[in-house]
Amino acid sequence: MSTYQWRKSSYSADAGNCVNVAATDDGIAIRESDEPEAILTTTPAALRDFIRGTKAGRLDHVSPKGPPQRTT
Repeated sequence: MSTYQWRKSSYSADAGNCVNVAATDDGIAIRESDEPEAILTTTPAALRDFIRGTKAGRLDHVSPKGPPQRTT
């Protein structure tokens, strides 16, 4: 188990299924509370781009077949 100082959103309240984040020497660690051993690591810039893209709807149509084709 890691020695990271994990934090969860105050919006999670006492829910058991939430995302935790922690600062690392190299960037940011992310885990789901249901599977605390599965830890993803990223940089602050990459996480920021992911969050912005998600909010902008760029992941609304994720498919195993690839991104939807634009029609004009």
